Amino acid sequence: MAGLAAAARLRELGCEVVVREKGTRVGGSMLLSSCVIWRHRRWDDFRRECPLGDEHLQRVIWERLDDAIAWLESRGAPVVWHETGNPRTVGKRFEPRGIVEALAGDDVELGAAGCADGVTILCTGGFAASSELVTRYVEPAASLRLRANPWSEGDALRFALDRGAGLTAGMDEFYGRNMPDTPWDETELVSLSQLYARFARIFDEDGVEFFLRSDVTWSETNVVQATARRPHARAYYLLDADALEQRVRDRTVAEMVEAAPAEAQAPLAALPFEPPAGTVAAVRVIAAITHTVGGLQVDERARVRGVDGLWAAGVDAGGIATGGYASGLAQALVQGLVAAEDVASAI
Repeated sequence: MAGLAAAARLRELGCEVVVREKGTRVGGSMLLSSCVIWRHRRWDDFRRECPLGDEHLQRVIWERLDDAIAWLESRGAPVVWHETGNPRTVGKRFEPRGIVEALAGDDVELGAAGCADGVTILCTGGFAASSELVTRYVEPAASLRLRANPWSEGDALRFALDRGAGLTAGMDEFYGRNMPDTPWDETELVSLSQLYARFARIFDEDGVEFFLRSDVTWSETNVVQATARRPHARAYYLLDADALEQRVRDRTVAEMVEAAPAEAQAPLAALPFEPPAGTVAAVRVIAAITHTVGGLQVDERARVRGVDGLWAAGVDAGGIATGGYASGLAQALVQGLVAAEDVASAI
């Protein structure tokens, strides 16, 4: 999202652009997402949800997102829903392949690793796909699964750090989902997300109820991060009959459980611990990382602090969602546009 938006805006402003795409396709992890681009409805909610984030950077996202979404629509990006389905947020859901078609130009070099000389905007999607960097900053990556494209391996982080850039707080934080503890492919990253932790009792493999459902935030980011820190990054969601009747957006919890692969639907008699009374269903889940939260220090114009001629957009830049959860796609879209406009004014 960040790279596509930055390149498209630079072209509009009359700049020559070369997009170096490490992967074999355009679109990054945006292409695999539900593509809901949102902001918190109220500024105070944003600050409350992400209290450790940089308020100045958060303001840029919060204040510019509506115009950025309108810009996407003006480019012909197709809208699927004109609302988010969440009363806490405002935004729209787009068709991700339609965004690629609306923004991608003829200047994309596929399979191109590394940065070219000259003015550069880093938009590589963080370091979720790097076992080395995830182990260094987040958690041992042997157990944590990847729920994103395989090319976001921290190339931007390494490139900028080698040139004197600094890191934000929150390097140990990530956005992700608890997924069924079975194999999956990239087409199932949205449909198999187990989004009902607030209705479940949550135990690790040793039978420890390590996270109370009353503490689960609406985004469930905190329970995913907690699961990542349990043995083998696994947990069991245990549900009673009342929990199965609850709804998460357009599905009941029972429907979400039934959609999980049979190998993850644990028979109660086969659990490695005695389930609490009233349990009627259990699903074994594993923590999966989508993108990192910490990253490079940037200013409000998306300039990498301490490095001339270098900008960073999207989750390559940290400091926005620290301490909580905010839309990575919103950050990518707005910072991509902000970086492009600042680059155009500087050259």
